[in-house]
Amino acid sequence: MKYVLMALIGALASILANKGVAVFNDGLRPIMPEYLEGRMDKKALAATSFALSFGLVIGFGLPMSVAAAIILIHSILLGTDIIGTWIPSGRKGVIASGIVGAVYGVGIAVGLKFVVDLFAKLPVNFLSQLGTVGTPIVAAFAAFPALVVAYQYGFKKGGITLVVTFVIRQIVQYYGSFNIGTAKVALNPEGMALLAGMIVMLAFAIKEKPDPKAQTVDLTALFSERVKRIRKNIPYLAVMGGLVSAATSLSLVAGDPISLNLLAKGKNVEAALTALARGIGFIPLVGTTAIATGVYGPVGMTFVFVVGLLVKNPILSFVLGAVVITLEVLLLDALAKLLDRFPGVRKCGDNIRTAMSKLLEIALLVGGMMAAHAMAPNFGFLVVGGLYLLNKTSKKAVVDMAVGPIGAILVGVLINILYLVGLYLPPAAK
Repeated sequence: MKYVLMALIGALASILANKGVAVFNDGLRPIMPEYLEGRMDKKALAATSFALSFGLVIGFGLPMSVAAAIILIHSILLGTDIIGTWIPSGRKGVIASGIVGAVYGVGIAVGLKFVVDLFAKLPVNFLSQLGTVGTPIVAAFAAFPALVVAYQYGFKKGGITLVVTFVIRQIVQYYGSFNIGTAKVALNPEGMALLAGMIVMLAFAIKEKPDPKAQTVDLTALFSERVKRIRKNIPYLAVMGGLVSAATSLSLVAGDPISLNLLAKGKNVEAALTALARGIGFIPLVGTTAIATGVYGPVGMTFVFVVGLLVKNPILSFVLGAVVITLEVLLLDALAKLLDRFPGVRKCGDNIRTAMSKLLEIALLVGGMMAAHAMAPNFGFLVVGGLYLLNKTSKKAVVDMAVGPIGAILVGVLINILYLVGLYLPPAAK
């Protein structure tokens, strides 16, 4: 069932990219109308798609997936963007996209299992230490709403949000367990802290009123034909959303590095809260680019991941995921008007994505150093820290948040080589 799901996700996502219905890369979506309306040829589109996505697959998606042993969705859907845009259009192109995409989806799943199994068979098994890459994320992810508020409303209000987050976390830590009848309920401190921070963040955003002198543009009226094009493709998008929700419910995939690491540790509710926050952040981006381009995202506004994290039955997840992405498309008009009414929420979207990226950069670097140090004390710090600094000078640098996981994996490989030549002894054996 798992491999069938991965094949279907890869096949359908490639077909949607080939037909110009949906692409995953947010940078590629605004370019698609240039091709669809004849102002760009297929070769130029393919080259652009490859340039935007290939580096992220190799330097971001795959290292994150290996570190958590769960596939980060970027590994699949950035690849299917490339497949769909490279294969010629037309009926034969659709069939070819489906076949190549299915092989790619299964290949990612098999390849990940192969790499994890291979690491387990090495003389020095470092998989348990590698799992600690995500430990700082689990502890620190509740702080990002405070950073969002600080970006948007200044240091003071950001500080207030952080204090509320801290206080709620400590209260839940010591008083969050109680009995309801014969059942014992234990609230998660980090999950409740995140929820508190998000409530404060949204309260600040909703209080911000629109400027009565500002000129507004009705996007849905201006791009009505492109909105109709998206709605015409609802059946395909619904199936895509359902497949991703089902795969998430089986812990096969995750939508972002934070929920990926939380899911790897079995913290589904906290992962769902994170995915929900990310979805709120993507409403303005996905909604406005979809309306303006007539091209949607294969996972929509990413709420399909929330469904998969909360509903562990893959069949029910499929149905609910399909419903969620359908409602997103049908409510595009209403969402655009809501964002105009609450400009603070619209601004929150950009700041949520920025804050999550900043938090991930720090947390994954620290996590990579912790994992590498656990494998090889001090030597691990040297390798990961050195890689991070050298990456800053590279003309083809990988994204900062990928350096920690890549460095930790590299240390794991290096200690096995050093062990074979007699230059390394596992800490437990000393």
